[in-house]
Amino acid sequence: GVGVQHALPLAGELSRAAVRLRAVVPKLRAKGAARAVELVLSHDALAPSTLDFMSDRAARRLCDRLVSLGAVRELTGRDTFRLYGI
Repeated sequence: GVGVQHALPLAGELSRAAVRLRAVVPKLRAKGAARAVELVLSHDALAPSTLDFMSDRAARRLCDRLVSLGAVRELTGRDTFRLYGI
């Protein structure tokens, strides 16, 4: 059906995005980065404040670094409140 025609390409895209995200973990130096990546992978969207095991600044910088590496996308397009996801 029509749903399957849309779901299969999306599933492939999400799978490739997850592989890209896991591949950048060795490039991340922040403490808790691997844990943060697993949280991103387990949620549709994630605010840096969700990473409560990191300081606010460290969480924001990690998310910005993941965007610069092409591993995640910023989903809101806003400066004041940001959500990240694959």
